[in-house]
Parts: sequence; structure tokens; C-alpha cells
Amino acid sequence: MKKKYLFLLFICPLLIHAQDILWEKTYGGIHADYLFDAQPTADYGFILAGSSLSNKTGNKEENNNGDLDYWIWKMNETGELDWQKSFGGSGFDLLQSIKNTRDGGFILAGTSNSTNDFQKKDPCKGGTDFWVIKLNATGAEQWQRTIGGSGQDELLCAFKTIDGGYMLGGSSSSSPEITEDLIAIKSSLDKPDGYRKSEKSYGNMDYWIVKLDKHGVIEWQKTYGGEYADILKSMEQTKDGGYILGGYSNSPESGNKTESQKGIGDYWILKISNTGTIEWQKTYGGNGDNQLYVIHQTEDDGYIVGGNSNSTSPLTSLGGIVSNGTDYWVLKLDNKGDVLWSKTYDFGPKDILTSLIENEDKTYLVGGYSQGVDSPREGVIGKVANAVKKNKKEDGYIALKIDEVGEKIWKKTVASNGEDVLQKLFETRDGGYLFAGTSKSGTSKNKSSSIGGNDFWVVKLKDKSKPDKIKRKSIEAIPNPVVTYTNIIIGYEYEKGTATVVDMAGRILQQFNISEQTIPVDLSYYAEGIYIVNIKTNVQSDGIKVIRRGKN
Repeated sequence: MKKKYLFLLFICPLLIHAQDILWEKTYGGIHADYLFDAQPTADYGFILAGSSLSNKTGNKEENNNGDLDYWIWKMNETGELDWQKSFGGSGFDLLQSIKNTRDGGFILAGTSNSTNDFQKKDPCKGGTDFWVIKLNATGAEQWQRTIGGSGQDELLCAFKTIDGGYMLGGSSSSSPEITEDLIAIKSSLDKPDGYRKSEKSYGNMDYWIVKLDKHGVIEWQKTYGGEYADILKSMEQTKDGGYILGGYSNSPESGNKTESQKGIGDYWILKISNTGTIEWQKTYGGNGDNQLYVIHQTEDDGYIVGGNSNSTSPLTSLGGIVSNGTDYWVLKLDNKGDVLWSKTYDFGPKDILTSLIENEDKTYLVGGYSQGVDSPREGVIGKVANAVKKNKKEDGYIALKIDEVGEKIWKKTVASNGEDVLQKLFETRDGGYLFAGTSKSGTSKNKSSSIGGNDFWVVKLKDKSKPDKIKRKSIEAIPNPVVTYTNIIIGYEYEKGTATVVDMAGRILQQFNISEQTIPVDLSYYAEGIYIVNIKTNVQSDGIKVIRRGKN
């Protein structure tokens, strides 16, 4: 009886919190398409970002310009296409990040060695450069910037800041070329040839961040690193207006790095002010290689950190030993970077954590992928692992939900018969979950089709523990207040209708036909004030007030 009770104790959580696949979709052309980021959008849909080698084939609508091009795919809540866009020059353009902006648009961030041809407007400055593009809500380009030095500059992310500008974060081996050039840069930051690196390199690669104003003009930039390799992997703005940076380092105490490495490579985290001054920094690791992928500030003003480790010694003074190959490694830190708890999660020989978010209920959603999964072999150090062991092995996307102290709530594996690399996992507005990544050719019970050598592969899960339907408003405006574009979200099905924008005096400013669930409305030409957007469809009529602001 006791053995039966222990068996149920370890297996029941997997059954009680089981997730159903609602739908899955494959996107791409006949060559290779790699997904690196995904974001939910206000209309219950999603936007995917990555790079493509494919020409107009499969469900890709535009030809490739060079090596890799930026490729984004905007879809509705069922995975059907709203629109797609390609951007690139004749060289290599690797899109790493897409983020929503408060005006309803998007900011794209990646790395390019293309010259000024096709959609690329400025030539490459070195080996590779930061390439950032600002889009409006419809996917049309508003501006772009190429920023770099004489060496390798790799842009990881870009996001909107509290002051209405943008922060770029990446890694760099570049140094300034000549002093005269720096003088010219400082006096002409708003010119294309002024978008260069102004600080020296400390080693092989350094963290490099660049602050832009709302028009994409450089305000300041900072370099952080030691004498070897320091690779930025995650960055976000904190509640106090500063920033938290996390990545990989194998540098000893050198440059502006104040702690030596603990293993082959470590997690290296810096907290900086809103002007880039270092407030504190910490190094975490064991005797092996420890690769940080994600850091987020939590609601309690601390931080949750995720990555992977193959260390076999205690990772921190609180424990956490990798038991087999490479495992997920998650740390909870306080607001000064001190460790509150440390957990490792083992699914198979090689487990790579790529996504980590805090849910509203203070639980955490952990995403990644495993190569050679021994299902359902999972464990938290300090608990019994291998409660049930099967011989079947598979690669696949791995989702793990843990509580506020790192204990497992449920786990879900989704896999094809090929190689699947998950890049993003998040909870959706309807209470489900979205897996987004890249899948190498292969089909299975989870994956119905394959287009090229590598495709974008997206899987939507339904959470059985949550209601089937989330009550929606018949009409919403997001964002509201608005500076330029707002998105009118229609919360019911209809066939056709009209949208009318009027001022408070009742004068018609715009009127146009509609047939989609998301209606972008441009208010940038109007004065500050209140406007009414009236939506009339074959089903019903609604109106909503939208406030137009003059500043971001």
C-alpha cells in the first residue's frame, strides 16, 4: 500500500494538470526558417519573429534577398495569417527579438552584415552590426538604424523604455577606430555615420548596450566585460527605471568585472542605473559550464533567473547538483542578487532552458527543449527522481510549471519526429499556453506537417483546469491613451462592417470598410483630445472613446 501511495504521489500531478493540444501550425518555405522570438498581441493573436533562407514557397509570400532575412508572421488566435513581412539586404540578417511598443507597433532587433541594398538603408560598419527596425501596428516600417564598430556586434534585444525611448542590448568585440572619429560622433549623433561604438572593448566579447531616444537617436552607450568572453543573453528595464542584465561569462576579475569565474563559464548578472552606472554585479556557477538564458524582475522586486548547467558540484551554497548531462538551472534572487533558492530540473541527457516568465499567481512557467528525453524522467534536486522510468526517448519542447519556491506543478512535452528547439513559451489571454520554436523536418501525433528543412512550429495548448471560454468585451482599444496607432479589437465574429472616427463635435474624420478582428486606427494626425471610434458590423454596433496624447 505504501509503495502504491508513493507511486500516485509522483504521477498524479502529471494527470491532474494535463494539457490538451488545441492546434498546431507550421510556417515556412522549402529551405530553412528559424524562429527566435514570439509575443502575444492585444487582439488575442500572436506575432512570430525569426530569419528565413526560403524564397516564395510554402506559406512564405516574399522572396529571400540574400543569406538570411528578417521574417515576421502576424497571426490570429487560431494561428491563421493576418500578415507577414520580410526585411533584409544582400548579406546575413539574423532577427533575434520582437517586442510590442505602446503605440501598437513593434521593435525588431537583430544582427546584420548586409550593405545598403534591398530593405537595408545603411551599410555595414564592421564584421556585423546591430540592426533595429521600428514598425507601426500594420507592419509598415517607420525607421531603422544600423549601429556598430569595426568588429563583431551582435544585437540580442530591443525594447521600449519608460521615457518613451528604446534600449538595445547585445554583445560586441568592437573598439573605436580613431579619436577624431569619436569627436565627430559626439557632434553628429543624429546622422547615419554617427551610429558607431564609442567605448573600447575589454576582451573577446563584452556586453554592449545602447540607449536611443523615441526617434532612434543615440543618447548613451555602455560596455561591460572582462578579458575573455562575456555574452549578453537577457535584459529588461526594472521598476526603478534602471536595468537588469544577464548572460554568460568566462572572464576572470578584469575590466569592469569584479568577480572571477567559478567554473568553465558562469551566469553573470549586473544591475545598472537608468544611465548605465553599475549598482551591483554577481557571478553564479559550479565547476562546469553554466549558460544563462533569461532574467526577469519579479513582483516582489527580486529576480528569477533561468538557464542550463552541466556542473557536477553544488551550484550555490543552497545546493542544486546536476545529476545527468545538462539540466535546467533556475535561481530565485532577492533585490540585491543574493540567492533565495536554487533548483535543477533533469529530463534527459541534454536539457536547454530558453524561456521563463512569472505568472499572475506568482508561479513560474519554464520552457525549453530536451534532446534524448527519458519520459517522464524529471526531478528537482533534493526530491526523488526517476519515480517512473520508460525506455522510450524523444526530442521535444518541454514546458514546466513550478510554484513560487521552485516545486514542480506540472510538465508537458510536445514533440515531432525531428529536432525541435523551443524559443518562447507563455500564457495566452484565453488562459492557454503557446509554444513557439523551430522544428527540423518531421511529423508525429503532435505535428501534422513539414514544409522545409527547418520551419517555424507553433503549438497552442488548452489548460483543462481553466474555463473553456474567457468573456470578452465586444470592443476594446489597445493602447488607450494613444500617441499614434491604436488597435480596435472586435470581440465577436462578423462578416463585414465599417469603422468611423469622429471628434467630440461629431465631425467624421475617417471612415473605412472592415472585415478583421483587429482594426489599426491612425490618430497621429489629430490634436490631443478625445475621439470616438464607431464600429458598425452586420452583427451589432459599438463605440469606444480613445484619448490622443501628444507625447510617448
